[in-house]
Amino acid sequence: MTEPEKPAPSTGGVPYAPRKISGPVLMGVVPGQPLAVAHRAAELAYSLGVKLVCAYVDVTTYLAEEPDGRVEARPIDPDGIDDDIEGISASIAGHLREALDGTGIDWSFVTLAGDPARALGRLAETTDASVIVVGTRERGLGARLEELLVGSVAVHLTHRQHRPVLVVPLAPHPRHQPKADH
Repeated sequence: MTEPEKPAPSTGGVPYAPRKISGPVLMGVVPGQPLAVAHRAAELAYSLGVKLVCAYVDVTTYLAEEPDGRVEARPIDPDGIDDDIEGISASIAGHLREALDGTGIDWSFVTLAGDPARALGRLAETTDASVIVVGTRERGLGARLEELLVGSVAVHLTHRQHRPVLVVPLAPHPRHQPKADH
C-alpha cells in the first residue's frame, strides 16, 4: 500500500520552476591576489557556460555625478600621492590575460571606484551576475588590522545584495595532523 502524497510547501500559489543561470560570474580582484580566485571563478563560469567579469575596485576614488548627468571617478584626496591607477589596472589585466587567455572562457576586465562591496554589488546588479566570487585575505597581522578597519568585503556583499557570494580561501589554516604513534 502506498502512502498518500503530502502537500507541497506553499510558494504563494506558484510552483517553483528552476531557471537556467545565464548571468555572468563576477569576480572581485585585488593587486597581488593569488590566481586561485581567478581559477575558481573561471571554472565556475566555464561550468555554467557564462561569461566571467573580473573587476578591480580602486578604493582611492569615489563616484561623483556631474551636472550633465555623467558619473565620474574622482580621487578621495586630489593632493595625495598618485598611485598610478591605470598602471595598477593594466598590471592586473595583464596578469589575468596570462592566466585566462587560451582557456576558451569569455572574460572581461573592468576598473570600478569606491567601496568594494558597493561597487561590486552595483556591477552585479547592472550585469545581472549569477554569483560574485571573492577571495579571503592573506593571513597575518596586517590583514587582521585591515579587516578591523574596513571590514570584510565578502561579509558586506552577503548583507547588501541578494546574489550568492562564493568566497575562495587563499591561505587556509593547515590541517592539524595527529602524530603517529611510535
